[in-house]
Amino acid sequence: MSGRARAHAERAIGLIEAQQLEGYLEACPAYAVAARIAVHEGDPARAKELIARAARLRPLLTYALPHSALWLLEMAKAYVELADAAGARAVLREVRDILHQRPDLGIVAAQCADLQAAADRLREGVVGASSLTNAELRLLPLLSTHLSFQEIGERLFVSRNTVKTHAMSIYQKLGVASRSEAIARVQEIGLL
Repeated sequence: MSGRARAHAERAIGLIEAQQLEGYLEACPAYAVAARIAVHEGDPARAKELIARAARLRPLLTYALPHSALWLLEMAKAYVELADAAGARAVLREVRDILHQRPDLGIVAAQCADLQAAADRLREGVVGASSLTNAELRLLPLLSTHLSFQEIGERLFVSRNTVKTHAMSIYQKLGVASRSEAIARVQEIGLL
């Protein structure tokens, strides 16, 4: 990657931070591209930090905004470059969901297939935070509150059992045994 690419990515991240746009979905491609640049420059720690920022925005990337598929593909590329097969597969699942609703998105389907093949060639690693689903990502901020599973379910318009199922899946993917351990882990990796 060229120095110009890094300069553009740094400028984009700087603008996002200066204008406090971290929670807006438009920040996602900047984080994903900056993560890819960090990988190519040999800084995987920075790349993981940036892709974690992008992952926080994944629940906002839906078929309602078809260009979301392109942004998810950038995230998938970063995950493949980080050798994170589980993260790439999770993001590519979301791309396929968008393609199901919006099948005429040009080269998106072909790129998705290529990235899926690349993810399948990666050595299977430990399942981790990158493999969290959109539903699990939506649940994370509420797990850090005092709310019970019942109260969380009411806020998300799902049953207590659904919340519990997602929470247990989160615990398993993070390799923890409790809600407090899960919160500590996601704060450690930058998802909260």
